[in-house]
Order: sequence, then structure tokens, then C-alpha cells
Amino acid sequence: MAQPACFFRPRKHHRTPYQRATYIRHGGKARYASDRKRHEDCNDGSDINEWRKQGFGWSWLFCHSFVLLRCASRFPPLANINILMQELSKEYADTEMFLMDLWPSYPSSIPIAGGPSILSFNSSDWNQWRSLLNPGFSAQSLMNHVPFIVGSVQIFSDKLRASVGKGVFFLGDYATRLNFDVIMKVTLDSDINYQFHKHILPTAVNTTTRWHSFWDPRILMNQLRPVIQKYYGRKMESCIDKELHRQFQGLKAERKASDAASGNSKRPLSVISLALESYIDQNKEKNILETATLDRDFARSNDTTSATIVFALHLMSKHSEACSQLRKEHDSVFGTDVSKTAKTLKAQPSLLNQCRYTLAFVKETLRIYPPGGNMRLGTLEATLLALNGKIHPTERLNIVLANQPIHMNPRIWVKPNEFLPERFLVEPGLGLYPPNGEFRPFDIGPRRCIGQELSLTEIRTVLIMTARVYDFNPEYEE
Repeated sequence: MAQPACFFRPRKHHRTPYQRATYIRHGGKARYASDRKRHEDCNDGSDINEWRKQGFGWSWLFCHSFVLLRCASRFPPLANINILMQELSKEYADTEMFLMDLWPSYPSSIPIAGGPSILSFNSSDWNQWRSLLNPGFSAQSLMNHVPFIVGSVQIFSDKLRASVGKGVFFLGDYATRLNFDVIMKVTLDSDINYQFHKHILPTAVNTTTRWHSFWDPRILMNQLRPVIQKYYGRKMESCIDKELHRQFQGLKAERKASDAASGNSKRPLSVISLALESYIDQNKEKNILETATLDRDFARSNDTTSATIVFALHLMSKHSEACSQLRKEHDSVFGTDVSKTAKTLKAQPSLLNQCRYTLAFVKETLRIYPPGGNMRLGTLEATLLALNGKIHPTERLNIVLANQPIHMNPRIWVKPNEFLPERFLVEPGLGLYPPNGEFRPFDIGPRRCIGQELSLTEIRTVLIMTARVYDFNPEYEE
């Protein structure tokens, strides 16, 4: 049965710019959408009124606020919101979309940190900042970081080895610490050694995200939430600002010294260093190398990778044949002496590209356990086409892509409930081949996740360095 999309929509709240309701769609190009105004003020109030009263038990007092809570009660306490969306979507196979009204728990939205960012920019602003950051996140540039990533994964592997025989441990914490080390080094050229020590930035990020939710009234209506998020948001900004300005001052000194010597500057490798070089070149008329500080706008510009590492190792433990295929490929590419894998990969980072089955394994993991959905602001011109042929407006709506139901939709995918990395190895046109535009863990198109290549590089490195060394046993019941 196909799994529909879902929309959230708010009730009336005068003079507010915030969005509270959402259309959710989960077949084809599945989407959510949230309305800022009451259904009576929408360009098609009767349409919204009809959708919001679908069989979810909508009420004038609480709308759909407790629908997800009731659904969540059927799952473990830490169940991902994607699982809940998939469960709810099964009821709407005929339309592959539905609306949820989350008033009063969705009256506002607080950014994780800072103000405008590349996630919220549109048109020229987005193009400017994306063009500055793209070079550092390119596949070619990231190959230069593979030796560091391998070294970080070696620490991760050593921590796993130290945990063997000592009972149950939380793999997610190990993966998160690894991921922060990699992200901070690759993006800011900062060695925070989070796998060994505490650091304010990861602590602030983790605390802020724990107090963030798109739907849960228990979090959204907690009066401490905005205070805690604002406090740790400032901590994050302060930490990142210091790193940015450290990089900027170092780059200025290097460029001046280089110009005085031969006119050639050594090209740095970190994402922010490459972006800063472009920023300086684009602002030559401002004589920016002579200024004391960096423009505030530049300073405003992890969870997916660490979660996928855990899911990949979990699936490796559940599917022995796929695990065997991984090990065979790694033997073929790196040799059978596992102790030499790290040294070989550091010396020849391009060997990652020969691990086709490993990449397919990671992609299939992302299909079954995708990151959270993506949100877009609806417009007067844009509409959503339901599976039954009805067209719905999106003006004043946030359109959110529900990845989990999309990736598990049997109308779209062949054998969606089976773990089959081979679907990413077959030729286009064959039965298992992923449908065009339906595999979207990092979104698709120009606004796809800028860190996609970094994430895939890190996850592949983890599998290469652990698949032949460890057997993993899930102990969730413990």
C-alpha cells in the first residue's frame, strides 16, 4: 500500500508570522507543508478545512497536537519522528498526502543558532554563500582530508576494541564524538579531540538539539526551551566566531607574506580556508586584508553521519551475506592484512572510489534509515498533486519532504522492506534500480546537502576499518 504525504496547518493567531500547520506527502515527491494563517484566510479555506479533519481526530481545542503523541506511545520512548510519520502515512494510500494541525504546540520556530544561514537564504544570498563553500566540500578537496579521517576512525576503532568484553556500550556516543572531530577539522581546521575530551561546541549543539522539536508539545511548550536554546546558541556562535577569526587572521598573514615573497600563496585545505580565500578575492576593493576583523555576515554561515554509522553497523550485524560481501571487497581492494588498511588508505585515498559495494551498502542504509525530512516554503504558483489527482495550493505553507515514507513506498520501490545494497549497483532501467528522484537522504537538486560527500567519505572509511575487525551484536533490549 502506498504511503501518503502529510501536511501540518495552524489555527488562527493574529499578527503572527509563524507557521503552525503542515501538509505531509509521502509518495512520489512526498512533502509536508505548514500554513501561517488560519484556514479561513488561505486562498482555499474549504480545501484546508477538508484536509485538516481527515481521520486523525481533529478538535477545535487541540487540533492534531496529540495525534503524534498517541502514535508515539506505541513505540519505544526514543523512536524517531520518521517512524511515526511512516506509520501515520499508511492510512492515506489513496492521496499520499495529509494535513496535520499542530496548534497550540507549533506557534513558533527558533533557529538552532544564529540568524539567517545557508539553510534559510534564498536567491542571490544563497548563491553567494553556497559558491563560497562548495569548493571545500567537493569530492576532490575532501580526498585531501582522508588521512585525517582515517586517523580519527582509528581512534574510534581503538575505543571499540577497548569496549569488547565489557558489556553493553552506547555506540551512538562514539560515533557522535568521531563525527565532531572530523567536521571541526575538515570545516574549520580545528583539532578539538572530542573523542578524548569535552568541548563546548559539541556540548552546546547536543544540548540545543535535545530541546528542539518540530511537533512534540512537551518540548515546544516548555518555558525553559527558548532560554536554554538561546544560551547555548550564543555559546555556539562565540566558539565558531573565534575559530573563523583565527583562520582569517592566519590567512591574512599568510597571504601578505606570500605576496611579499613570490606572489604565490599556499592553498589551504579546510572548507573555511578555501571559502575565506574566495571571500578575500571577491572583496579586494574593500582592502579586506588590511581590516582587523571579518564581516559579521560571514560568521553566520552532524547528526546525519553519526546516526548512519550506527545504523550501518547495525545492518551489518543483521545481514550476514551483505557483511560478507563488504569483507570480500575490502580484502580485494586493501589486501587481506587488516593491520595495513589504515596505512594503505592514508597513502591512497582514491581507493575509496573502488569500494562500490561499500558505497551501495551506505546508500541502502540511508534509504532505510534516512535523515529527517526537508522543508520548503510554498508559493502562490506552486501546487501539490495528490495521488487521486486533486491539486492543493501551497501558498503560505511549508512544504516538507517525508523521506522515510518515500523510501519505503511499495508503489515506488521494488521490495522496499528488504535490505538490498545491490539496487544501487544495477544498471538503470532494471527492476531494482532506484526510481528517478526518489532516493533523497541529502535532498536533490541545487539545494542538496552541501556535506553529502563528506558524510559518505566518513561512513565508508568507518566500514572499511571495522567490517573485517569486529562483529556487532545489537543489545537494545538490554
